[in-house]
Amino acid sequence: MKIFITGGAGQLGYDLIKELTKRGFNDYLAPTIDELDITNLSELKKVITDYNPDVIYHLAAYTAVDKAEENKELCYKINVSGTENICTCAKLTNSKVVYISTDYVFQGNKDGIYDVLDEPNPVNYYGYTKYLGEECVKKLKDYLIVRISWVFGINGNNFIKTMLRLASEKDELSVVSDQIGSPTYTKDLARLLVDMIETKKTGIYHATNEGYTSWYEFAKYIFDESNIKIKLNGIKTSEYKTLAKRPLNSRLSKDKLDEENLLRLPSWQDATKRFLEELKEEK
Repeated sequence: MKIFITGGAGQLGYDLIKELTKRGFNDYLAPTIDELDITNLSELKKVITDYNPDVIYHLAAYTAVDKAEENKELCYKINVSGTENICTCAKLTNSKVVYISTDYVFQGNKDGIYDVLDEPNPVNYYGYTKYLGEECVKKLKDYLIVRISWVFGINGNNFIKTMLRLASEKDELSVVSDQIGSPTYTKDLARLLVDMIETKKTGIYHATNEGYTSWYEFAKYIFDESNIKIKLNGIKTSEYKTLAKRPLNSRLSKDKLDEENLLRLPSWQDATKRFLEELKEEK
């Protein structure tokens, strides 16, 4: 199986490549952003048609949520036009596309848990562009749309690393306590993404580590597990001003994984513990 990967140098791409290699999928191509611009269709078309992949993992995206509100043109160019280009190339090579999407496609005002079939209604521009990307991918014959949230991995910046850094600089922190969701460890997610192509799954899935928490509770768990003493204050989203709105409810249903006999990811607490160990080993 030949595999093409966009965004291979990112948090998820790093662990996905490691997982693919571990399982013997050694025929892959993962050009960096400097080597290939997904917004350049002619360039992309040449590379993908020459390689002729069976699967395209489309991980590359503009993910700076607040900056997206000011840099709408660039965000659209990467997340929508770039995805349209990937889909155009996939049709030429008859490749399956695995598109990584986000909890931010939802408004976040539902009382319950968001199902894969719930209607998207993004509250910020980043979420809107990811939704438009989904709509493009859904026109393909063979695709996977995998919505994730609150991502952390060893190869990049994330909430856990930020909390640990801030704790080394400050004695007191305030963290939002009314946004609820699920952290997602890229190492666990990578395993599932490879399972999905091995078992030839299609359609829309939600994939996060099990359980739900708030950013405040997540931070508290990080500090407790790291034996860090710090004064932690829970605040409301309304008290923490950002350019982009955030959904208050990012709880995603993983029932589709059960229906398709795919293994759910471990609990977010278990994932956080393992990631903290991974950080220690890296140091």
